[in-house]
Amino acid sequence: MQLTYSLIAKRKAFVLQKSPNGNKAICIDSENAKALLRFLNKDERHKKKFRYISELILRDIRNTELYDKENINKRSKQVTAMKFFKGQENARIYCKEQRIDNQLYVIVCCELLESKKSQANNKTIRTIIDKISNYEYEIEE
Repeated sequence: MQLTYSLIAKRKAFVLQKSPNGNKAICIDSENAKALLRFLNKDERHKKKFRYISELILRDIRNTELYDKENINKRSKQVTAMKFFKGQENARIYCKEQRIDNQLYVIVCCELLESKKSQANNKTIRTIIDKISNYEYEIEE
């Protein structure tokens, strides 16, 4: 008998905001919610930037300066990053895009990196992206 192990990590997330037509949602990873929400509520400019990026995503407006895929390998094609204040603290919220029941398309805010110091994705960032690529979410509304 051969045992096989799944690399998929089952996690929970909750809906923060839905698109006007209800087919897309921004969610927060339940395990990392405290750190993510603390960052977003840090001050008014963090809240405003997050609201702005979320609105662009939910309205299907592409702006790669603020939100883009993090293609480092084949597994990571569903991992994206919200980019906060480039040229300043250069924070990132790494996200996982996933379709739920072939209907709802979710963008789950997974991991916070408060300051990205280099233009390239270093080993720490690659580790975060690899880890997120193995997440599969159950969404709680």
